[in-house]
Amino acid sequence: MTKSIEIIKMPRLSLVKLTEELTIEQLNKIPAGFNNNIAWNLAHMIAAQQGLCYRRAGIDTIIDEAFFMTYKPDTKPEKFIDAAELETIKELLISTIDQLEIDIKNNLFVNYTPWTTRYGVEINNINEAVNFLPFHDGLHVGYIMALKRAL
Repeated sequence: MTKSIEIIKMPRLSLVKLTEELTIEQLNKIPAGFNNNIAWNLAHMIAAQQGLCYRRAGIDTIIDEAFFMTYKPDTKPEKFIDAAELETIKELLISTIDQLEIDIKNNLFVNYTPWTTRYGVEINNINEAVNFLPFHDGLHVGYIMALKRAL
């Protein structure tokens, strides 16, 4: 599982570096033709991982419920993300993956509920969920890169 976690973590570390190149205003800007921004995409990646791994296993998320509800799938930017919240997002991008690895090793996900994603992928257990995460994160990395070019 360590390699799978690394495949998730490394692009997230690159995104953290990308945030250092941009102002807080740029991270919050929704360019013409888009319906979200870079900051929202970063936070959404965290919330989606929490839902995909923890909630589907009947386990409480390790992030605050309000954070989850604000950035879960089918949400959109509702507010300006300030510098303090951005720092929290950057920390959670990595810490939630580190905790996921620990929780997998501790066999926390024994009651995973199978489901089919909107992309038609059947996910039956935590290993399949972890294997799906790079696809989901990759979609949002692509959106982030497009958003950055549109700034």
